[in-house]
Amino acid sequence: MNVSTYVGRLRAALGLEHNIVIMLGAIVLLGLGEELWARFIPKYLELLGATAWGIAAYGTLVDFLDALYQYPGGWFADRFGRKKALLVFTLLTMLGYLVYLFSTHWVWILAGTVFVMAWDSLSSPTIFAIIGDHLPQERRAVGFGVQSLLKRLPIVIAPSLGGMLVVAFGFVQGIHIGLMITLLAASMAVLTVHRLFQESERVVSDRSHFTGIWREMDRSLKRLLFADCLARWAEGIPKVFIVLYTIDVLHATPFQFGWLTSLQMVAAILVYLPIAKLSDRVNRKPFVLLTFAFFTLFPLVLVCSTSFVWIVVAFIVGGLREIGEPARKALIVDLARESARGRAVGVYYLIRGLVVFPASFVGGWLWTIDKQFPFFAAFGVGVAGFVAYALTGRTGRHVTSS
Repeated sequence: MNVSTYVGRLRAALGLEHNIVIMLGAIVLLGLGEELWARFIPKYLELLGATAWGIAAYGTLVDFLDALYQYPGGWFADRFGRKKALLVFTLLTMLGYLVYLFSTHWVWILAGTVFVMAWDSLSSPTIFAIIGDHLPQERRAVGFGVQSLLKRLPIVIAPSLGGMLVVAFGFVQGIHIGLMITLLAASMAVLTVHRLFQESERVVSDRSHFTGIWREMDRSLKRLLFADCLARWAEGIPKVFIVLYTIDVLHATPFQFGWLTSLQMVAAILVYLPIAKLSDRVNRKPFVLLTFAFFTLFPLVLVCSTSFVWIVVAFIVGGLREIGEPARKALIVDLARESARGRAVGVYYLIRGLVVFPASFVGGWLWTIDKQFPFFAAFGVGVAGFVAYALTGRTGRHVTSS
């Protein structure tokens, strides 16, 4: 077998169609830049004068924008095409990086976040739609597995480097250097998509709006959404306080926190592809349930940690929260109407985000009472989400799109 044949088979097995490869390149470039500083933003806000409520406001704003942007992002991708969506959303994100770079007060970070979230949130339905457009149902979990792996790969590398920048130059200067690197990486992503992404000539004739898409949404998808909302509450309540709890309460250094974050992503990456391939062959529910189980366990293990070894265990559990993500994403696309795929994904994530975004404020309130309370509350909500999906979630892989 010659090299070109082997490469062709490998690309086919991993779902690496041309446009998917270009999209993945953009994901890696922006991820490598953002992860230099993104995990340290709550501490950065604290240094710029934000109280616990200000940090909670940042987390809430991120969750709210993550919800608000989903449906417009899906609508734009369906209406104007996948290529234009990727370009516009990346440029908006770069504007946010510039606001972050020149911020002198924590309120400006909130203003910049309005633009920074364009990549993570506006582009999310576009990424789902590109994978759904180019891969058949029996290969979608693997496609999402590769996408999830490459999205998290920068988290293995960049947070530790970001921690080194912070230690070497201080929090403010270190984050500024990271932001300049991110602007360069984002510029490379824009050029790559503009020159190489091949927009199809497909015309979307389906003009259904939000309410119509919701009414026609598969009941199994609505049940998944309900359980997913509970699982994301379990994530959202302590999310912005994890860095503060790890550094201020458990006394890890910024470099150690960056290393722990990298370890968390290694744990996720190791299971992505084998589990994704298995979920394409059998059914998706057990793997989605595993994800919900680890969402539940992570805050409990972290808050109960009494030594650095247990902190390490907690972050490994945190990485295993991703074990069923390719299966869950593939199930969403399986159950979404093909003619409105971007908007259907947008509806799902809009509703999930609107339900979940207050979680950080609840976490902030609990944090002001006792720094352990957000983590115990997250565990309780996670248990509810796991039980809800165990009792109601669909078991089969083979579904009929509406």
